[in-house]
Amino acid sequence: MKKFVVWAAVVAGLLIVSAVVYFSYFSAGALRSPVRMSAVQSDPIGAFLARHWVYPLPPEGAPPKEYTALEASLAPESCGQCHVKQYREWRSSLHSRTVGPGLLWQLPLMDQQSANRCMRCHAPLAEQKALMATEYGWSSASSRPHPSYVPANLFHEGLACAACHVRAHRRFGPPALTPVSASNHLAHDGFTPSLAFEDSRFCAVCHQFPESGTRLNGKLLENTYNEWCNSGPGRAGQSCQSCHMPDRRHLWRGIHDPVMTAHALTATLHLTVLNRGRVWAEAKITNTGAGHDFPTYVVPEVVFTLQLTDPHGRSKGEIARTIVERRVNIDLTKEEFDTRIRSGESRILEGEFRRPVGIGWSVALNMAVSPGAHYERVFQYALKHTAGLTPKSRRLLHEALRQVKMAHYDVTLARTDIHD
Repeated sequence: MKKFVVWAAVVAGLLIVSAVVYFSYFSAGALRSPVRMSAVQSDPIGAFLARHWVYPLPPEGAPPKEYTALEASLAPESCGQCHVKQYREWRSSLHSRTVGPGLLWQLPLMDQQSANRCMRCHAPLAEQKALMATEYGWSSASSRPHPSYVPANLFHEGLACAACHVRAHRRFGPPALTPVSASNHLAHDGFTPSLAFEDSRFCAVCHQFPESGTRLNGKLLENTYNEWCNSGPGRAGQSCQSCHMPDRRHLWRGIHDPVMTAHALTATLHLTVLNRGRVWAEAKITNTGAGHDFPTYVVPEVVFTLQLTDPHGRSKGEIARTIVERRVNIDLTKEEFDTRIRSGESRILEGEFRRPVGIGWSVALNMAVSPGAHYERVFQYALKHTAGLTPKSRRLLHEALRQVKMAHYDVTLARTDIHD
């Protein structure tokens, strides 16, 4: 029981996903970095974001009387009735899975205040928090039925469409690419356009810690927006959306996607035949496309290796390897090392080997990615050291561990044949 109490305190205090560390710096109604209240008067986008992302988000309230049930609904599938492509893409994204087993197993160990802070990014709507309170029997749970426009599963929908696009039942989005019809029968009275949806600060609301936030080894625990500001793409005005939402697609691909990850890098591989049958291999990996550090956060691990491969493509030995990661301990209090590749910078991987006999041999530069490496370590520790978990929480924890392991992937970035 003592182990359970200690681990529960660790989880409740640190929230593993680092949300509490972040949100403890904000009081109710406070505006999060990097939008500054002092700047909003001369910055229309900043002013919009200051209104749009007030913490906590207020309830939507009663919908206009003229709205149909479909127009009033906060369910993503209701949005998908008209916005078919956007809904399909969102459903395939991690944004639709921000309330998954990796979070749900922890909630019974938290109080409602801690959970609400976590939900600020994972499920930010007031209606989602109300459903969570009901599900876990917390004191603020309402005994009244939830409004008909709030689907029973909305809490589990994660970062739903309404979290970004609906306030007080009004719809918001980027300016239309084509003229909007002047019809008097636009669904939900049309929408209010704002350039804020094309501004990186919109993403920074959840992907940047404030300057007063937790630092390890002098660096903010999450610093993606600042990294972008100091990158070549950021200085050139290339927004987060231009890579993670190309053509306004609701995909948000990142480190979990092999194509997106490989696209962030430029890799070269050269072999030099030495005397006495020796060969020197040198690979150069440059962060040319991430627009921030590679990787940006403390969760992923990327391992680059130079592999000797036989004529059938099978690995016959490792020539060199390097780990690219910002590794922290499981309770987020110590940085163990930081070997990430900054935007525009390179990593050299090199080594010498004996030239094999025969033809068809080659050297491959491989990349092995564990998108949830930090979570994997946490889940394994929790399963081993946490006593007293309910059967449901233990099942969720096992499923969370299975999912992070299933997310591993390997990519060959370059391959060069060995010649005399």
